[in-house]
Amino acid sequence: MAELVEMQLSRIIISEINDQQVLYLSEVDGERMFPILVGLFEATRIDQRIKGDVPPRPLTHDLVKNIINQLGGEPIDVIINSLHEHTYYAVIRIQKGGEIIEIDARPSDAIALAMHYDPPLPIFVEDDVLQEAA
Repeated sequence: MAELVEMQLSRIIISEINDQQVLYLSEVDGERMFPILVGLFEATRIDQRIKGDVPPRPLTHDLVKNIINQLGGEPIDVIINSLHEHTYYAVIRIQKGGEIIEIDARPSDAIALAMHYDPPLPIFVEDDVLQEAA
């Protein structure tokens, strides 16, 4: 497995007049930044979750969290693991019955799900992806 760099969500830029919002991840024990373009829905949900604004009924990321929990899974972390043709790819790693299951996900959804846990799930970016993004 490639070297993983732990990142944390450091900034969200939301523009209601723009189709693409920006999430900034910063290296936990370093200085590198990693911007990801995301949709308005994902950026808004992440921002609301961080601010403690919990909807009265489960939305998509709440639903995914509930499914994982009800099926006996234990989320481990989120890994942004590749970049192909200007598109990032990620996995959500879940432990169930001693096995680690990797679920393919858009980075925005994976980060949004990570923010639905208290504390948030760890977020990693493969070092090769960080270097390629720079």
